Amino acid sequence: MSQLAPLDPAADAPQDEAWSRLLQLEAQVQITQTSLSHHTSKLSALRQTTDTISDSLWALLERLPVASAAPPPSPTPTSRFPATRIAPPVPGHTNIPRPALPNTYDGDRASGERFLQSCATYIQLCGDDFLSDELKIVWVLFYMKFGQAATYAMRIF
Repeated sequence: MSQLAPLDPAADAPQDEAWSRLLQLEAQVQITQTSLSHHTSKLSALRQTTDTISDSLWALLERLPVASAAPPPSPTPTSRFPATRIAPPVPGHTNIPRPALPNTYDGDRASGERFLQSCATYIQLCGDDFLSDELKIVWVLFYMKFGQAATYAMRIF
């Protein structure tokens, strides 16, 4: 009859540690794969959104009229933002400072009037830069980047 050698728990300890570490690494690989899959799907959704926005912008650009040699018609004053007279440039002084650009708008009602006034002021002072009403609208929507304003601007595009 053969005799079995007595089990030495100390001899099995390194092997148990190796198996334990292997199981930990496999669990980490599973977590990493799940995270990667999640991020890949989010990236795919962001790419799709970017493509949609890009297509909308191209469609808008195609609808813009080509600039003609004739000067653009002077804007008609509205009752809300009356037209202001701007003095003609002084001869020899062509570098007139540009007005400040409007701050971005997030849809907050308290700052809405201020945003509209700053946009209207800029458009009035730099009227030659805007060849059409559509271009003015797109320019204003560009500054609607956050919150409810961004949601509204995305629906327009």
